[in-house]
Amino acid sequence: MKKDLTVGSPLKLIIYFTIPLLIGNLFQQLYNTADTMIVGRTIGFNALAAVGVTGALVFFVIGFAQGLTGGFSIITAQKFGNKDEAGVRRSVAASFILSFIINIILTLLSVILAGWLLHVIKTPLELYDNAYEYIVIIFWGTGAAILFNLFSNMLRAIGNSKWPLYFLIIACIVNIVLDYLFILSFNMGVAGAAFATVISQITASLLCFEYIRRYVPELKAKGSDWKVTKHDLWEHIRVGIPMAVQVAIIAIGIVILQWALNRLGALAVGAFTVAQRIDVLAVQCFLSFGITMATYTAQNYGAGDIPRIRQGVRQGSIVSVAFAVISGILILLAADFSVRLFLGKNITDPAQIEETIHLAKVYLTINCSMYVFLALLLVFRSTLQGLGNSIVPTFAGVMELIMRTVAAIILSAYIGFAGISWASPIAWVGAFIPVFAAYFYIIKRLMRKYEIKKARQKHAEKLREAAL
Repeated sequence: MKKDLTVGSPLKLIIYFTIPLLIGNLFQQLYNTADTMIVGRTIGFNALAAVGVTGALVFFVIGFAQGLTGGFSIITAQKFGNKDEAGVRRSVAASFILSFIINIILTLLSVILAGWLLHVIKTPLELYDNAYEYIVIIFWGTGAAILFNLFSNMLRAIGNSKWPLYFLIIACIVNIVLDYLFILSFNMGVAGAAFATVISQITASLLCFEYIRRYVPELKAKGSDWKVTKHDLWEHIRVGIPMAVQVAIIAIGIVILQWALNRLGALAVGAFTVAQRIDVLAVQCFLSFGITMATYTAQNYGAGDIPRIRQGVRQGSIVSVAFAVISGILILLAADFSVRLFLGKNITDPAQIEETIHLAKVYLTINCSMYVFLALLLVFRSTLQGLGNSIVPTFAGVMELIMRTVAAIILSAYIGFAGISWASPIAWVGAFIPVFAAYFYIIKRLMRKYEIKKARQKHAEKLREAAL
């Protein structure tokens, strides 16, 4: 099943495309959330904090892969919007070749450097062994994460956001079942949680591959399609690498944030881990709208319909902001209950429980108050990416890195955990300003070109009618 986003009501298409994407993203995040929750409730607080310590480093590697495959799919979506079927298949072939090469590099480097990276970010000694055991297994499974993201992004590029959702639901169920099996029955500790995550990603990848092989001929590269040219590879590298670097830049800021957080001790790390897992689930709505806007923009840009892009961005922004306000309110109302879900009976110190809840609520209160900026940032940045613009989003990523780093280091020194909590919202604002300004400049320029083109076409039609 494919969906052409170049015809029909923009708002209706954006919402219908986003809903399965949102549910899918929620299930994808449940990988980490399930690991953290089950580890916290069955093994202990230090094990929970150890899994949390790895989050920034895992995001750096897996996020790079997600940005890469997302960039490749922009080219696929543009060719699909332009009705270039052969171009779509060549895009698939080029994406596979590049993903295979980058996967080997990423996997080897991440596994080799895992221990050193944990030392660099000042991982507390009581958390190091569990953190290392968990992260090495996750890094060995990088290929599964790349493969699934590649398959699902290709399906979304042609407007199919439902089947990746179905496969994620199955994989999430597999992950939760294996978590309990490996941790409780086989006593594998945090390694069991890591193996459960990797196996579930492999499951999702295989299901996605089989679905494409059987039912999506548009994405089945044939013999001649694999004879990709340097131009084909460069076309994908030109968009994929900058998008991957954008995620990596953001991830570096999060790694620095984790370093600053680790200096506050295991209790702060644990509270931050719990709050962040809740926060990540809450922001999936904005992230889903962002992914939708990238695909929507790419298809319509391929079709040359600039007014439709502008209309979709305007409507998408309004809906995304509305969800930002609603999400923030709901998270704050459910904060106390949500945090307690991660804390098992094996945490017997009441003071530790109450302090964890207090710190987590501080983080959530600060972040929820700034969701509107994140929602708009994701819409405008994704739109620019859909237009094939990688310079401004990369610059915005640098701004995000700078703002998050400065806030994490300076504010944490003065106001402790609250300073850590303010780092991401400040970074969102810093990244929002350039993408907001750039979008209006670029869309105005494209509209001017569009109007000139339409005027020339209209004039040519009048000349033909006069000649007849």
